Amino acid sequence: MDIVEAGPQAGVEIIKDKLFWINHKGGYTADELVKPKDKLEDQTVRKIIKFARELSDQVARFKIHTMSDLAALDQLVAEQYGFVKAGNKGKGNRTYMTYDGLFKVTVQVADFMDFGAELQIAKALIDECLTEWAADSRPEIQTIVTRAFNTDQEGKVNRSEILMLLRLAITDPRWLKAMDAIRDAQRPRSSKEYVRFAMRESSATDSWTAITVDMARA
Repeated sequence: MDIVEAGPQAGVEIIKDKLFWINHKGGYTADELVKPKDKLEDQTVRKIIKFARELSDQVARFKIHTMSDLAALDQLVAEQYGFVKAGNKGKGNRTYMTYDGLFKVTVQVADFMDFGAELQIAKALIDECLTEWAADSRPEIQTIVTRAFNTDQEGKVNRSEILMLLRLAITDPRWLKAMDAIRDAQRPRSSKEYVRFAMRESSATDSWTAITVDMARA
């Protein structure tokens, strides 16, 4: 076929001066065979997606400017205390607020980590404990352990439940070794900063109202 004009982003192709719609299998459907309802739905979705992509790009640019402004502020504050370092920026969770207490920007840092082979050793040691304790072990401990080593939708163990095991006051030597193995198994993968915005209506005693800007995926 001799393609006169290609427009995959538009969902149509002009082939030998005739309009064809690209279907979900990548094939072509003649314009007269496409139902008016399907044409209207296609047009509506493409219009919405166009605006969504523009907003997404705008939010991404806003995030870059926001983090740049906060980094500059962090540097100025650091210099006041005699700490000067190129590229210095705030670390960890922090909150910035206007003088009148009506607006605030909060930066929260989430750490992501994986677990190494030591985790399987920990599980084996914990299983030994549970097997021996069987009748005497509390049901809630068995539940916590089961939840911890159950994988989520992505096939990964539940990190928060795994770390909860470290809080249990169990003194069995095998359990303590298992907890050491869990600590050694932690592999920091990455961290991500989330920025939250909030405001008060008119007084510093008013409740905070969130200003919703989803920058988590930007």
